[in-house]
Amino acid sequence: MPAYVTLFNFTEQGLKDIKNTVKRARAAGDAAKGAGGRFIGVWWLLGQYDGIVIVEAPDEETATRLLIATGMQGNVRTTSMRAFSEEEMERIIGGLP
Repeated sequence: MPAYVTLFNFTEQGLKDIKNTVKRARAAGDAAKGAGGRFIGVWWLLGQYDGIVIVEAPDEETATRLLIATGMQGNVRTTSMRAFSEEEMERIIGGLP
């Protein structure tokens, strides 16, 4: 299943309600599972980003839907990337000349 790495920063609204950040992360995990994906984990960070989430989703449409639904809540702004596993990378480079 494709994996996605999402870096996030809290919005002003998210900071005002920071005490519920773990609760919101658990809800995001439930949403990923409900959409047929797998919530690998969330980590809160020091530095340029406030946190990172790693999930697997059945496809890009599902991943995008989950991200949009999260953004609609107004607590975080996200930057997401598709991540490739070792197995996927082996297939990719296996096709090189």
